[in-house]
Amino acid sequence: MAAERQGRTAPDVSVIVAVYNTMPYLTECLNSLVGQSIGRKRLEIVAVDDGSTDDSGAELDRFAERYPDTVKVIHQENSGGPAAPSNRALDVATGRYVYFIGSDDYLGEEALERMVACADQHGSDVVVGKMVGTNGRYVHQALYKKSDPDIALTDSALPFTLANTKLFRRELVERHKLRFPENLPVGSDQPFTIEACVRARKISVVADYTCYYAVKRGDASNITYRADHLARLRCTAEIMDFTAGLLEAGPERDAVLRRHFTWELAKLVQDDFPALDRELQRDICAGIARLADAYFTDGIRDAMDVKRRVRVCLARAGAIDELCEAITSEKQHGAPPFVAEGDRAYARYPGFRDSLIGLPDRCYELVGEAVPGRLAQGTELLASAWQQEGEGITYTASVRVPVVGDAGAVLRLARGAMPKSADKAGARKLPAGHSLPEPVGDHTTEPAEDGVGTVLHARVPLQRTDAKLGARVYLRLAGTTYEIPVPGKDRPMPLSRRWGGLDDPYRAAALVNDKGRVVVATARMYPPKKSLASRVKTTLVRGLKRK
Repeated sequence: MAAERQGRTAPDVSVIVAVYNTMPYLTECLNSLVGQSIGRKRLEIVAVDDGSTDDSGAELDRFAERYPDTVKVIHQENSGGPAAPSNRALDVATGRYVYFIGSDDYLGEEALERMVACADQHGSDVVVGKMVGTNGRYVHQALYKKSDPDIALTDSALPFTLANTKLFRRELVERHKLRFPENLPVGSDQPFTIEACVRARKISVVADYTCYYAVKRGDASNITYRADHLARLRCTAEIMDFTAGLLEAGPERDAVLRRHFTWELAKLVQDDFPALDRELQRDICAGIARLADAYFTDGIRDAMDVKRRVRVCLARAGAIDELCEAITSEKQHGAPPFVAEGDRAYARYPGFRDSLIGLPDRCYELVGEAVPGRLAQGTELLASAWQQEGEGITYTASVRVPVVGDAGAVLRLARGAMPKSADKAGARKLPAGHSLPEPVGDHTTEPAEDGVGTVLHARVPLQRTDAKLGARVYLRLAGTTYEIPVPGKDRPMPLSRRWGGLDDPYRAAALVNDKGRVVVATARMYPPKKSLASRVKTTLVRGLKRK
């Protein structure tokens, strides 16, 4: 393609679309491109039909006929993946920038205009526009918390956003001869994106506008969802080896490769792993072990969440039975308990302190990781009741918490609702500096009978007041204090109880709110009776007023 077509100057941006059997999604994709606010005079669309067998090729030709100055279509035999058609499109693109879009995805109307403006304003070689998933497609969101004109691999979530769906300065692409490896059925965009980000003078983020909508097809036929375990392992290994050849050992390489241990490799030892045949399990673990031996630094290990870290470590050790048990047990029963030892805590997954496996405690340790969701999941109300003594009443509860060992735990009846940020996790981590509150009433703890947790027995006297109080456990674990609402769903609550003096009675009730949490409500039943002297005084005052 010449730099000018029909007297038109070179466009600002060439959008590259690799197409294979994506109807009817392709139509929405193309409509979102020709309707961009940047205008068709500043836009070039290069679409490569990679041997489609549905109507995708005909749809591309229809758009090319309708928009001949904007849409360029190339037809070729099927190559088996998006890399070859993307490379062919790069060979003919003429824009100052190139942008890649999946042919089943679509753009926000102002996407290209905003990203090109950002690149021009800041001199950016790469611009990442905010991307969201549709129809259940997962897209990592940490990078899009705010717009930023200058980010790097080591100080941002960029390593977790390595798709090529970004704006790249074409001069950078051609100067470094960046192309997509055509031997990778999955992840072929990662080497291109990683090298572009390493070579870029500046990388910017546009986060205040949704630029890209990633679609999960109704039949989940996206290539990412179709690759088998060994193909994904091979592709991940090639990407990691490529990255290691591009970056010297150190924080920048760790920042990128941490993503592959946390994401691609961890996905190979998910819920479906125990059902695989043993030979395939061995091959997967051997592949993970090879990569871990080469690249699994202490920094990467400690930066990972404990669940994925343990699975990678068990795979590396070839402990297939323990790995299967860890996956199956967590799926069926939830997260394992934590072992508390002073200011340290460990997730008691299979293999913990097993001399035959020989993994260090650090593999199982909570390392700066907050775990409110896991604590909430493992907290259980065992029993609750009232105890009355004279005119007073005490709420008693036995609550099991998923911690073994030095478990500091207190049950309190707290005013106010939990913040909305705690709803998803079911609990919350309190800010640094919060220690355990002082217990009110009597508190004792004992190991759970099955050894999988600690039971907190609490007796909390009620105050004479009108209030709704949430029953919450405050738990100290690995130097952090957590606030965990006591769950009451499917647990019988004690019947409401009258208490207080005859002249000033109260009612106490234990309820389960719409979030499944225990609430203790206290309320005065009716105004207290006045004393004889007070009643005589009131009568005299009324009599004087009548006179």
